Amino acid sequence: MEALKQGADSLFILLGGIMVLAMHAGFAFLELGTVRKKNQVNALVKILVDFSVSTVVYFVVGYSVAYGTHFFVGAEQLAAKNGYDLVKFFFLLTFAAAIPAIVSGGIAERAKFWPQLIATAIIVGFVYPFFEGIAWNQHFGVQAWIKATTGEEFHDFAGSVVVHAMGGWIALPAVILLGARYNRYRKDGAVSAHPPSNIPFLALGAWILIVGWFGFNVMSAQTLDKISGLVAVNSLMAMVGGTLAALLLGKNDPGFVHNGPLAGLVAVCAGSDIMHPFGALAVGAVAGALFVVMFTLTQNKWKIDDVLGVWPLHGLCGAWGGIAAGIFGLQSFGGLGGVSFMAQLIGTSMGIAWALFGGLLVYGSLKLVMGLKMSPEEEYEGSDLTAHKISATPDREVSW
Repeated sequence: MEALKQGADSLFILLGGIMVLAMHAGFAFLELGTVRKKNQVNALVKILVDFSVSTVVYFVVGYSVAYGTHFFVGAEQLAAKNGYDLVKFFFLLTFAAAIPAIVSGGIAERAKFWPQLIATAIIVGFVYPFFEGIAWNQHFGVQAWIKATTGEEFHDFAGSVVVHAMGGWIALPAVILLGARYNRYRKDGAVSAHPPSNIPFLALGAWILIVGWFGFNVMSAQTLDKISGLVAVNSLMAMVGGTLAALLLGKNDPGFVHNGPLAGLVAVCAGSDIMHPFGALAVGAVAGALFVVMFTLTQNKWKIDDVLGVWPLHGLCGAWGGIAAGIFGLQSFGGLGGVSFMAQLIGTSMGIAWALFGGLLVYGSLKLVMGLKMSPEEEYEGSDLTAHKISATPDREVSW
């Protein structure tokens, strides 16, 4: 029976890892469909290479920073308990690799290729796992202090703050330091529109993310005996809440409609295991509305050229999700309880502060040492030809 349980748990979390791995295809196609045609190849290559760099760095350094364990032992030890520790690493790696995938969308169309890979290595090797260890592995006694202060620990079941807010708030200083795409904001105050290049690919990316998200949330239980149908239904309700709010406030814009469900899913991660489905619906609806309003403000009023809107989508909606768990998770709001509003506020604020500091340090240093932005000529040519020497749809075929 013990061997069967170990095998079932290993398979359970392996399937979760595979589902979240598939979400990286969603990140790729969401970015591909949003950027201009001359940057589509770069979007695909970045996500795959960022994931590969993340895997090596997280295996060698990051996982140890977060959980204090390493893999520098014999294969016999690694294979024990059906290799559960290894597939758990795989599952948590897919979370860690989401950070550079999130950042990629914000800095698209004008960031140099190699500096971003260096940033990926530093972020996944240290910046992200440092806070991951605090939130999910009791590092430095921070959770104990929060509990002593507020009565409950900071609760983030599936990473509204640890993953999404972290990625969005790391991206914000990167986007600001990089600066806007050339001619995006003109000297006369006009804003040059860059509409999505391919709505079907954008929609495909959103749907892949939506489906994979049920592995992201449900499999965060990490063992089969802890699986919760409540998490699945709450994820569903938040997704549709975000969709409908974005539909209404976004005036039927397909870009907003397909990002709305993602906003809802970002926000529900933290409290998906403790909220009532009606609470999850409300959390998702607020997130969908928040994304539409803040994306419009950042792009058009504040002139922050965050191409995919990753700061409003992941940074702000993730922060909202962390705080919302301390509201809709309360028994007085139909939740299961065991959370505190103040604990959620403190934990969320700490995650934001660390992400801002880490993003500013990493991208500020890279900007000083090797630069972040392509030249005007390279950007005009497009990152596909500049970095990869090929376009997504060559204009002519080779003739013999």
